[in-house]
Amino acid sequence: MTTRRMDHMTWPQFAACKDKPVIVPIGSTEQHSQHLPMGVDAMLAQHIAEDVAERIDGVVMPTLCYGYKSKPASGGGPLFPGTIDMNGVTVINLMHDVLSELVADGFTKILVMNAHFENEAFIVEAIDLVTRETNGAATIVETNWWDPLPQAVVDQVFDGLSFPGWALEHAAVTETSLMMHYEPELVHMDRVIDKGNAEAKTYVRYPVKPGDVPDYGGLASPAGSSAERGKLMADACVEAVASICEREFGPNVA
Repeated sequence: MTTRRMDHMTWPQFAACKDKPVIVPIGSTEQHSQHLPMGVDAMLAQHIAEDVAERIDGVVMPTLCYGYKSKPASGGGPLFPGTIDMNGVTVINLMHDVLSELVADGFTKILVMNAHFENEAFIVEAIDLVTRETNGAATIVETNWWDPLPQAVVDQVFDGLSFPGWALEHAAVTETSLMMHYEPELVHMDRVIDKGNAEAKTYVRYPVKPGDVPDYGGLASPAGSSAERGKLMADACVEAVASICEREFGPNVA
């Protein structure tokens, strides 16, 4: 294949790929503190999808760059300029329509690669609807990039550091390190504001008010981030997701 990106293909090239796995990356557009760009989730979804596609001989769809509403306890909430939130029904409908078209085009092995925590329930709803409507014509798998990471890898990434939990790992060590690996020119460590970890609330309250999250947007410290930690996570994630695809799509995939 000269390219794995669907948007770089002609339609006959794409049609010839229908027996291959197809990957739909989805992220969001939201603030990521003051040292990372607002496209972090979408960029990570795309980079990981492209790496997985190389492993499983797959095709990568254009990345869906908008996602469900940022929550204060995991994404900083809606009060920051540039955080572009979608309603849940919008995410469901968008994912539903993309998946429906892929199934109609004859694709039967579909992976949704998610990089925005808040998206997952709406992605799963779309997958369920498409599966019902098409009588299970395709095997559709969804995963967040962080879920398949072996605990040993997480422990290695946070060796000498404190892991605050995945919800607070927003613009912190994992995302910063992955961006240092994939898009180092977009990481501005000289702009880091580090005031430790935000309070991890166990409940949700609306309306969201100024002061619910730190005014700079970070939820946990990015101290210790490095491209080496990012590569460690990226490699482990790609290996784990490729193994999932082999298990679910057949042993000849990966």
